[in-house]
Amino acid sequence: MKHFESIDPALLLSAYAQGIFPMADGADDPSVHWVEPRLRAILPLDGFHLSRSLKKVIVSDRFRITTDAAFADMVALCAEPADDRPTTWINPVIRASYDRLFQLGHAHSVECWLDGELAGGLYGVTLGRAFFGESMVSRARDASKVALAHLVARLIAGGWKLLDCQFITPHLASLGAIEIRQADYLARLYSVLAGGDGGALGAGAGTVGGATGVSVPSPPFVAGDWRALDALGAATPPVLGADRATGSPPGYVIAQLLTKTS
Repeated sequence: MKHFESIDPALLLSAYAQGIFPMADGADDPSVHWVEPRLRAILPLDGFHLSRSLKKVIVSDRFRITTDAAFADMVALCAEPADDRPTTWINPVIRASYDRLFQLGHAHSVECWLDGELAGGLYGVTLGRAFFGESMVSRARDASKVALAHLVARLIAGGWKLLDCQFITPHLASLGAIEIRQADYLARLYSVLAGGDGGALGAGAGTVGGATGVSVPSPPFVAGDWRALDALGAATPPVLGADRATGSPPGYVIAQLLTKTS
């Protein structure tokens, strides 16, 4: 284990390009370690499970959705203990490191607001046309599901090809996430970073390095367009004082996009 005040952004992005990410053992742990799971969760962007009940919530616009309007607050909310999660892996080093990535445009958040309060959402890292979901949280019923639906719609509209969810959970599986071998994940990731679609890879495609000679693609990578979704509907006004903040199109736009691609 190594101690950091924050992880150098170049090192952090290089780790993501190789399928590795940092975690802490607890919110109070001053150190971080690098993780490379044997099994990896991804959510195919054409496989999001939009249930009737979730579609109804999205279309109702019960939550006001923004992106990049409260990134630090979102990370802090994800780091807070809850009844179902007494501790988290997000320590001060993680928070400082991802804030630096956000300032550089390599991290984004999706926020759900209810009655003027931050009720849930998610944040993650972007590299090329791959998005690495880091954490999501609900402080109101369905908030994290709505945030993930808006994220998937935004990634589809912006040309992303891979949504990494790190570890499978029943919650993510109910929304369409699947689990694959890390080697297969790396093949998909490298394909996307190299400009491919990361889709069907064929038998044996999971052997990265060795037999296939696949190596980590070199930057610069073709990036997705985070703002493309806003052109599909009348976006809500950005939050004052947040230059990069955007609203999100009305729920019916999100539902239509997810219905067409699922």
